[in-house]
Amino acid sequence: MSEEIFDVVDANDRVIDQKPRSEVHRLGLRHRAIHLLVFNTGGELFLQKRSMKKDCFPGTWDSSVSGHVDSGEAYDACALREPREEIGLELAVVPERLFKIGACEETGQEFVWLYRCEHDGPFRLDPDELSDGDWFAPKKITDWIAITSSDFAPAFLLIWRLLNQK
Repeated sequence: MSEEIFDVVDANDRVIDQKPRSEVHRLGLRHRAIHLLVFNTGGELFLQKRSMKKDCFPGTWDSSVSGHVDSGEAYDACALREPREEIGLELAVVPERLFKIGACEETGQEFVWLYRCEHDGPFRLDPDELSDGDWFAPKKITDWIAITSSDFAPAFLLIWRLLNQK
């Protein structure tokens, strides 16, 4: 399989180059990603546990879906593609956009659009992407983070903090 190509972006999220995934990560270049929070009708959030095969933050808990925007792809298109690839969730419409996060250390220099949707599952987890997934009450997540924040990917910690400030 050929390596993914990402758009490299400037400080204003404008495309300035394209480079392979490994080079973008190795050099700490700005690029794009989406995160999707999937809540069930009971108000619980589905979290994914990142596969140990992942190059960044393997084995940590993360947003329901998180993924890089491919070169030439729009954020909204990625927000439809990634749920299908990671958890087998086919969305008919682009999920609700919550807010955008600027590229920073916590996101791995990714500009991130955060999306939200409601779905009760069940999901079909891609074992190359996720080792596990489960539903958690928001209070349980907040309490868990307070006790053992190292269980979570840094981008999710930032997302959770920002989400709970709104």
